[in-house]
Amino acid sequence: MLNDFKRFIARGNVLDLAIGFIMGAAFTTVVRTFTDGIIMPFVGLLTGGVDFKSKFWDLSGSTPANATPEQIQAAVESGAPLVMYGQFINDIITFLIVALAMFFLARYAVSIFRGLEAETPPPAEEVLLTEIRDLLKAKQVSS
Repeated sequence: MLNDFKRFIARGNVLDLAIGFIMGAAFTTVVRTFTDGIIMPFVGLLTGGVDFKSKFWDLSGSTPANATPEQIQAAVESGAPLVMYGQFINDIITFLIVALAMFFLARYAVSIFRGLEAETPPPAEEVLLTEIRDLLKAKQVSS
C-alpha cells in the first residue's frame, strides 16, 4: 500500500498540481500586495480619498462610522457584528487581477504549445486520394 501511494505521488500530474498550488499561493500574496499597495490607493484617490479597508456596517450600532482601524479591530475582536464591505471590494479587485493574469498566462501557454506542435502529415491514403482527385479534375478540364 505504501508503494502504491509513492507511485501515486510520484506521478507527474500530482507533482504538477502541488507545484501549481504552491505557486498560486505565492502569486496570490504578490497580487494582494499589488492590490493593497498600488491599485487601491489610486482607486481611493479617484473616489475622493476613500480607504476601502475601513468601510463597514456595524449591525449593532456600537462602532462609529468614522472609526479608526484600531477601533474596527477592537470591535471585530469583541465580536461586534460588522459587515466589512470595504474588504470585500478589495478582495473582488484582487480576484479580478488574479483572474486576468491567469487568463493571459493560459493564452500565452496555449500559443506556445501551438507553436511546438508539429503538423502531422496526412496519411498516405489521403495523399493518394487527393492526387487522384486532382488528376480527375485536370482530365475533366482538358476534355
